[in-house]
Formats: sequence, structure tokens, C-alpha cells
Amino acid sequence: MGSKYGTVIMGPAGAGKSTFCSALIQHLRNNKRSCYYINLDPAAEDFAYEPDLDIKELISLQDVMEELHLGPNGGLIYCFEFLLENLDFLTEPLEHVGEEYLIIIDMPGQIELYTHVPIVPSLVRALTKGSLNISMCAAYLLESTFIVDRAKFFAGTLSAMSAMLMVELPHVNILSKMDLVKGQMARKELKSLLQDMPESGLVFEYKDGVDNGDAEEVAKGDTFGKLNRAVGQLIDDFSLVSFLKLDVQDEDSVGAVLSYIDDAIQFHEAQEPREPNDEVDDGDMG
Repeated sequence: MGSKYGTVIMGPAGAGKSTFCSALIQHLRNNKRSCYYINLDPAAEDFAYEPDLDIKELISLQDVMEELHLGPNGGLIYCFEFLLENLDFLTEPLEHVGEEYLIIIDMPGQIELYTHVPIVPSLVRALTKGSLNISMCAAYLLESTFIVDRAKFFAGTLSAMSAMLMVELPHVNILSKMDLVKGQMARKELKSLLQDMPESGLVFEYKDGVDNGDAEEVAKGDTFGKLNRAVGQLIDDFSLVSFLKLDVQDEDSVGAVLSYIDDAIQFHEAQEPREPNDEVDDGDMG
């Protein structure tokens, strides 16, 4: 069997990951392309398109929280640790997915999985190495309303960069829900969002009876403001993180994002040219 191709859809809660997956699947169907849709969010309930593989068939967040008395974050980490211990659930079905398919993996919205703990990196390595050898990229979604608040956009950009470093995959960063901010910010402003960062707004609280040392001096707004501006300038100067604009209601917008994903995983390089009358059976698409 030849190479396999896929994308991991990541990002914070509310960024529109599942909506993007649905729009992507619809776009693929409209263009006679096959896909294999995997849901790895053990708390997800409603789907526009039924997943071909659903982690809830293995373990669900609700069961874990009830039986082990864990909170949502702890329960989610447990679910993924359980998945890593039972990787056959994921890898065996993927063995039979052909190179003409785009594997779409919808992830949960807890960014700790991508930025703080090595769970998702371990999962990615299992999929991209060995017999599966999936050529994969990460699509990291950030809600476009963040651009209205420079500090929030700065934090979101840092979380995207942290995920890029942790997951070690080609990354396509996406500003979702662009229809919500149309007309609110000019193109020139969007380009310079990371420049001239404002003060951090952090306040140091002096505590009696505690050796505060130099913490008060370090935590002054001026110091953090300079640090923020320096990091923002570094990201901007070297183009460490850049974003594509996405409006899922716009077919051309979805197609443009898909073209970047295809380029990142080199999808089209391995595809054989089709004859004009070749058809793809709708039943083969997730």
C-alpha cells in the first residue's frame, strides 16, 4: 500500500474545529474526493457527518468522569492515555485506508493536550511512523474575534507556536469565523497585530512576611510590556506564525485552506491522473 495522507484539526474550545471538519468534508464531496473522518473528542455528541471512527466507541469522557471521579481536563487526559494503550483501535482501521483518501482527525479543544503534555505528540508519532507512515499536517484554528483584542491575539499566537513546537508537524494556522469580524479591522492593521504590543496589565502584589526579592521589579508593567513587544516583534520579523483566513460559509475560502493542507502533506504529488469520466462513489466518502 502506498502513502497515506491526513490532517489533525486542533485549537482551543470554541474555535470552530468540528464546523471546519464538516465544511471540509462537504467540500471534498463536492469535488469528488474521498475522506476518512475520525473523531477523537470523547465528549463530542452531535456531528453533521457521522465519523468513520469515533473514540467514544472505545471510551467516553462522561463514563470516565463518573467512574473515576475526575474533572473534565483530568478525564480527557485519562481518555487519551487509554487510547495510547489501545492504539490498535485507531491504527488497524487506518491500515485499510488508501492513498486517495484524506484522513481528517477532529481533536478536542483542551489546548493542554497540544502545549503542556506529550500525549498528542506521542499519538502523532504513532500515526506518522511505522507501517502507517501517514504524511500529516496540523491545522490549528484560532477564533478570528481574537484579532480585535491584541493581548488575546498575542496569547493565541503563542499557543499556536507552542503546539507547532510540541507536535512537530507541518502547521497550517487558521483564523476561523472571519464572517464575524468583517469590516472591523483593515488588512494593514491585521498584518501588524503583533507589533507595538500594549502593556501586559499584570500587577505585582506585595505580601508581608514573605521574601519578595526582586519579584516586584521583575513584575512591573514596563518589564512585561517590553518582553511582550520583543516576543511579538520576533514572531513577526521571522514569520514564525502566520494565519490563513477562513469563512466556512464560503466555498472558495474552504478550498483555499484545503489547498494549503494538500501542499503541506504533498497530497497531489502521489495521485494518479484520473480520466474525465472517472467517478468516485459517494458511499466511499466519510
